[in-house]
Amino acid sequence: MTTAEVAARDPIEQARALLAAKPDGLIEAIAREAGVSTQAALELLPAEQRLFVAPERFEALWQELASWGTVLFLMHTPDIVLEVEGSLPVGSFGHGYYNIHGDSPIGGHIKAGNCRAIYLVDRATAQGRRACSVQFFNAAGEVMFKIFVRRDASRALLPDQLKRFEGLKTSFV
Repeated sequence: MTTAEVAARDPIEQARALLAAKPDGLIEAIAREAGVSTQAALELLPAEQRLFVAPERFEALWQELASWGTVLFLMHTPDIVLEVEGSLPVGSFGHGYYNIHGDSPIGGHIKAGNCRAIYLVDRATAQGRRACSVQFFNAAGEVMFKIFVRRDASRALLPDQLKRFEGLKTSFV
């Protein structure tokens, strides 16, 4: 059986082949095309591009991210890619949710108990730029939401946030 035939029959191998063909491809799109979860596709990236953080660290990680100032909060579903810039309010647990409220456009109620994996993702975009994000995954292996290091007017990653992102790699992994 050829490599192409194996990839056609095995969804993980198909995702691997799609990533090999387009290493800067959108992970959600690769996952959908291969018929695997977004997390399964993400885990095919080289280890240095995705570092696992235990979901039990959710609150501590959120509190750290809340100290970064304005971030890019992103939700990506099959129907919408929603991007909101704002600071992350410090939250608290109550009534089964992690509740976030404050002077920010980012607010609401997160089912933190549904978070089954967190990844620090550091990879190139289709435009050849480095992108750094913290991605939260549910039990189905799909992204709950992502928090990105922001860019300045020249599209460079903000140095202070990039330094803090790099620090997460030692303090949370």
